[in-house]
Amino acid sequence: MEGRNLEWLLAAASDAMLIADHGGHIVLANPALCRLFGYEPGALQGQAVEALVPARLRATHAGLRSGFSAHPRARAMGAGAELSGVHRDGREFPVEVSLSPLSADPPLVLAIVHDITARKQAEAALQESEARMRAVFDSVADAIITIDEYGAIERLNPAAQTLFGYAEAEAAGHNVSMLMPPAHRDRHDGYLAHYRATGERKIIGIGREVEGRRKDGAIFPIELTVTEMWLGTRRMFTGVVRDISQRKEAERENRQLLQELTSANEELTNFAYVVSHDLKAPLRGIGSLADWLATDYARHFNEEGREHMRLLINRVHRMGALIDGILQYSRVGRVKEARAAVDLNRMLADVVDLLAPPAHITVAVQPDMPTLVMEPTRLQQVFHNLISNAIKYMDKPAGHIAVGWTEQDGEWRFTVADNGPGIEARHFERIFQLFQTLAPRDRVESTGVGLALVKKIVEMYQGRVGVESVTGQGSTFWFTLPAGMRQSQPQETRETE
Repeated sequence: MEGRNLEWLLAAASDAMLIADHGGHIVLANPALCRLFGYEPGALQGQAVEALVPARLRATHAGLRSGFSAHPRARAMGAGAELSGVHRDGREFPVEVSLSPLSADPPLVLAIVHDITARKQAEAALQESEARMRAVFDSVADAIITIDEYGAIERLNPAAQTLFGYAEAEAAGHNVSMLMPPAHRDRHDGYLAHYRATGERKIIGIGREVEGRRKDGAIFPIELTVTEMWLGTRRMFTGVVRDISQRKEAERENRQLLQELTSANEELTNFAYVVSHDLKAPLRGIGSLADWLATDYARHFNEEGREHMRLLINRVHRMGALIDGILQYSRVGRVKEARAAVDLNRMLADVVDLLAPPAHITVAVQPDMPTLVMEPTRLQQVFHNLISNAIKYMDKPAGHIAVGWTEQDGEWRFTVADNGPGIEARHFERIFQLFQTLAPRDRVESTGVGLALVKKIVEMYQGRVGVESVTGQGSTFWFTLPAGMRQSQPQETRETE
């Protein structure tokens, strides 16, 4: 009756179980064990337990079994070495086995078998994850420090060891305040205690700029970000530390440069004031006196004298224009104007009307010019100088100037093309430099500021400027502006002769 009860209990159990005799032969295997190893019910009865062990391990297992039979004792699950089982189809899998001697004659032993494949897979995944985290922890460029909730250091990654000058073994177990200047240490301990009591955050999850202290006593600025984590019931904190000494030095240098730039701008503003008032005032007097002499004493001058007076008046006018050009050039980027929507169709019509080109020169503006949002005066200066130069240097009896635009690679490209004398390629860079002109100044009135002003304005708006030309056939000056500055595209055509 007792044997039947045991057989009934094994059959009802969800765990895989078997009973083996003193010689290691299976007396009884419950359905759960048969399913685990892939056998039909009753198929294992009478077989040696080594049938459930991989062939490469059977001799070793037989020795272990003989030793157990000589000194039978209960062995709890997990107390023995990790074992392997073999499925009927040959597939191996890890198992744990508990053994319990049974009071019988002859002696018997009860074995309970657990498949621990899932646990092994989880352990392997955990080990792989830990290995990856360790690799990141050890190789990341930023310094990483882990502490417990009372501030005791647990880990320093290599970057932190290098940054603070402590080996991990030196710092482990010490309060993290050892990495802070003395003035901050008590405050840090008080902050941790306050956070444990109230949960109020001041650094955790926020980050801030503080100071660190190296082993040699050097104090340096750091950027600290602290995160909280829980390992079971233990609360831990991880601090990511970045040395910002170079950034702070760069900020200091930038502040100094900004101060110097502000001073230079103030000096330039004062210089512009002096030029516009103290320099132009006597120049206007010279011009008025020269005009008076040329008019009232014209009969006293011979041909050479009249030519000298003409040159004097022209050079006074050129000097005035040069001063105006220098002032305009100095204001670009320094004197700001409110940005507004500029309808190029209307603005170009005004520019052409203001320039009043001679009858033999036609200025044509491409239809549907866009509307741009920028400083109106600066944009007008660009087109005014380009069109003015095309008119000024025109050498053909029938001059044609065309203003156009296209969209290319996310930017607007504007062109001013003419059929004038053209420019040799060796002068392409030179003409955009300040005070550079190609024609003799006494033949063409030019200050050498116009194209330099165009270049400065365009580059202020992150654009580019250049020229394409064929000597004797004409030139095309072009400049680009970011397409994002465009507001709309009115339908209007202007052509002025």
